[in-house]
Amino acid sequence: MKIAAEITALDVHYQYAASSDLALKNINLKIKPGEFVAIIGPNGSGKSTLAKLFNGLFIPTKGDIIVDGFNTKNKDDIWKIRQRAGMVFQNPDNQIVATIVQEDVAFGPENLGIPPEEIRHRVKEALKTVELADYADKAPHLLSGGQKQRVAIAGILAMKPDCIILDEPTAMLDPVGRKEVITTVKKLNKKEGKTVVLITHFMEEAVCADRVLVMEKGKIVMEGRPNEIFSQVEKLKKLGLDVPQVTELAYQLAKDNVPVQRDILTVGEMVDCLCQLM
Repeated sequence: MKIAAEITALDVHYQYAASSDLALKNINLKIKPGEFVAIIGPNGSGKSTLAKLFNGLFIPTKGDIIVDGFNTKNKDDIWKIRQRAGMVFQNPDNQIVATIVQEDVAFGPENLGIPPEEIRHRVKEALKTVELADYADKAPHLLSGGQKQRVAIAGILAMKPDCIILDEPTAMLDPVGRKEVITTVKKLNKKEGKTVVLITHFMEEAVCADRVLVMEKGKIVMEGRPNEIFSQVEKLKKLGLDVPQVTELAYQLAKDNVPVQRDILTVGEMVDCLCQLM
């Protein structure tokens, strides 16, 4: 298996041209190869800005973003960076450029100058990975939102990135579509070994990560494993964030002196805990 990408942020600041305030301040961060990192935070906290820096869409006002040894400030390396760190955005309709699914997935590799035979192989493998092989000849506009987003992910996969950055990819989807996309993301991380950076406002999605970063006002204010972060219910609520429903239940039970763990994240963990109490 190919070694996944590493991303490092070194004293990163970012300021939009039309703003007098910094959108990001003093960001120092290392995302390890093969790691699944979720970034959460209230609207305007800087999480999507940080995601765009990782892909070289934005360049730091101060500091450096290093992707597999390449600095995003070096214009000559920007396409090398984007081949290593692919980006999936919120609205799948904005990423679909062709009238047939397999042609859309082939768009990226064609722009990289990949030979046609290799493109066909990559398209086939990418659609198989996102479980849409039977939809290769379909029109994208006939697909569900979750399927469209998986087509967008397949288009990134066909360019063979080591890291996939997803900027709120399920924000416009219904629960079924969200489940389809997150199942695919977990598969890419655990089975394909891809480094994953997931920007999300759905706490149940962040639970799947190896590490969770919490942002507020352009800074990383909390960092840790999902159970470490979400067990701090009161602190998260002060930031205007929710916690997974089952974690909220554990919090309320503990307040009522029921001896349950505060760091429960899943229904299965809650069932096990209650069974032990009984």
